[in-house]
Amino acid sequence: MSAVRPADLRDPAWRARLLWTGAAVVVLWPLLVVAEFRPWQLLAPDSLGPALRFLASFVPPRLDAEFLVLVARETWRTVAIATAGMAMGLALGAPLALLASRSLSISGLAGRMGAGPAALRAVVRALLVVLRSVPELIWALVFVRVVGLGPTAGVLAIGLTYGGMLGKVYGEILDSGETDAARALLRNGSGRLQAFFYALLPQNASELTSYTVYRWECAIRSSAVLGFVGAGGLGQEMDTSMKMFNGAEVCTLLVVFVVLVALTDRVSGMLRRMLG
Repeated sequence: MSAVRPADLRDPAWRARLLWTGAAVVVLWPLLVVAEFRPWQLLAPDSLGPALRFLASFVPPRLDAEFLVLVARETWRTVAIATAGMAMGLALGAPLALLASRSLSISGLAGRMGAGPAALRAVVRALLVVLRSVPELIWALVFVRVVGLGPTAGVLAIGLTYGGMLGKVYGEILDSGETDAARALLRNGSGRLQAFFYALLPQNASELTSYTVYRWECAIRSSAVLGFVGAGGLGQEMDTSMKMFNGAEVCTLLVVFVVLVALTDRVSGMLRRMLG
């Protein structure tokens, strides 16, 4: 057996890897400086001491019946906000996706879409960009000023942002799949809705459903975050407890939130397997 030479153990692409690593450092370092990323400040005495005292107050968590009833009610409200917001986003995004989809364009069957339909499609796609460009947290801040504190602001915020996301992704799914059947129906006099329900929906139902369930899972996480700006749910209770430096309540709320996300993930996975 011949001895292994040192050259045989050398990575043949080490120069390229070293070059790209150096380029990443050169690009990321100015970004970290601009972002004022200073993790060592966590170990400063004036930061470490209060943080450790606050963490120590987590034990034992608050588990009395009155507080647990409150947490259960706010947990249910969080799920309700997410589900209602998701329903609003679906009602908004699905029609916009049909309008933005090129595969359902009758004037585009000849190859070049007509000026009117092309302009309408551009306006719809621009509206989807606007809706999904504004984070749900910003929408929530706006609606809290308009409709006041409470779940309504959270539902509207999730509905608008997720409507833009769903509309964009739904449209891309419909256009990226097999469109010959839909075009054949359109050429033979079928309407857009008929082409959608009989051609596009059956072959894309699994992917559309999977993305919708995933977005519902994300909406539950978002609804908890929106509570910090007054949109109700677990986030609002956690914001109140943190402002009062009540570590026992914060610990309980964190545990409940982790369990809620874990259960949501399990339900989401089960629905994907059933519909896959």
